[in-house]
Amino acid sequence: MGLIAELTACLGAGHVLTGADTARYASDWTGKYTAAPLAVVRPGSTAEVVQTLRLAARHGIPVVPLGGGTGLVGGSMTEGGLMLSLERLNRIRELRRDARLAVVEAGVVLSRLHDAADAAGLNFPLWFGARGSATIGGVLSTNAGGSNVLRFGSTRGLCLGLEVVLADGRVLNLMSELHKDNSGYDLKSLFIGAEGTLGIITAAVMKLVPKARAHATATLAVRSLPDALVLLNRLQEASGGLVEAFEFMPRTYMNRLSAVRPDLGQPFGTVHDVTILAELGSTSLRDTAPGPDGSLPLVTLMEDTLDAMMQQGIVLDAVLATTGAQRQGMWARREAAAELTQGWLPSIDTDVAVPLTAVEDFMQQALARLRDIDPGAQTLTVAHLGDGNLHFTVFPTGDDPALADAILTAVEDVVQDLGGSFSAEHGVGLSKRASMARRKDPVALDVMRSLKAVLDPGNLLNPGKILP
Repeated sequence: MGLIAELTACLGAGHVLTGADTARYASDWTGKYTAAPLAVVRPGSTAEVVQTLRLAARHGIPVVPLGGGTGLVGGSMTEGGLMLSLERLNRIRELRRDARLAVVEAGVVLSRLHDAADAAGLNFPLWFGARGSATIGGVLSTNAGGSNVLRFGSTRGLCLGLEVVLADGRVLNLMSELHKDNSGYDLKSLFIGAEGTLGIITAAVMKLVPKARAHATATLAVRSLPDALVLLNRLQEASGGLVEAFEFMPRTYMNRLSAVRPDLGQPFGTVHDVTILAELGSTSLRDTAPGPDGSLPLVTLMEDTLDAMMQQGIVLDAVLATTGAQRQGMWARREAAAELTQGWLPSIDTDVAVPLTAVEDFMQQALARLRDIDPGAQTLTVAHLGDGNLHFTVFPTGDDPALADAILTAVEDVVQDLGGSFSAEHGVGLSKRASMARRKDPVALDVMRSLKAVLDPGNLLNPGKILP
């Protein structure tokens, strides 16, 4: 039997797609990358993933895992390989309120876990715009970040255990619920952020946290980026570390928002150089029980802190959300970021991280380098300012690969000089392989290649990704 026939016998005809039936899987969200898979397979259990990998290994066919298709770096594309969609592994196997954890399969969509946790009075604190389509397996494979990393950490920090199918079909059971385990190498972390190049994640044990009883959310105009860091630290000190998000939207972002999504409105009568979305969240009755006048202590704390900063001239203007609808409106402006870049071509997307005190230096130096290379180029930036992660998108004046490479190299130069990373939360995939070759420590690359060779000696798991 041929591979397709064998897969069909194992998975059923409806779950082995070929030809035109693969069309909806053959392009990523950005539209920059397209795939031409031999087939798309849709296993419905870990056992069927095992069968798929064993068959693929016997035939020498690459296997590329696919989650929600919302990746930005081409990490799920293939030419002639099997695309292994995990969409049918979509059960929340268990949600344990007292232990504050959920046991979930890789195909569970992020928003489903949010809803299930919310119904139990808990929260899964991984939050970003693609939560309605991104899957647990995808966010683990890219070590996704989002808006709440400042308080709760990235996906790696939210994962207690994993189930991984290795290239040879063995199942590596790391489904621990332990918060401490020093019994040798941290194998779990090895697969998080590996983009399916070392094994296929099929299930995970994820941490949950208590659901906030109240939020204090504000959109702020701040005098400068260094002043924004002063404000962040002041809010952290005043609240006892309750800052859940601290997002930066510069003038260029707000202007683009006005042009593309005028329905979302502008927070102030004038556009400022530095606009910040700040949010506190608390589970404590001390912070969230209304006072005699109906005010919430958490909101009052935010107001008092901002008032003091306004008197110092650090905060120039502020709007606090007083209703859930106002809070949603503030977040809608921030989460429109991906939409604001759509259709504006050509574009060069970067996802960089720098030390918190170097964000302004990055902006100044990157823009200066850009003016030297392509004076007419435009930019759109939005940032998770609380953790130093900037999405700095450049729109050059021409669609020239040499120009794009010069711009990207210049941005990487600035990032490297500031002690940062060229890849913060989107993964490496195809788009950052050249950056890996230019910037990653050679010894680190050697170790990564050695690990790949041991775990996937046939180079069949998502080949051509991450490693240059």
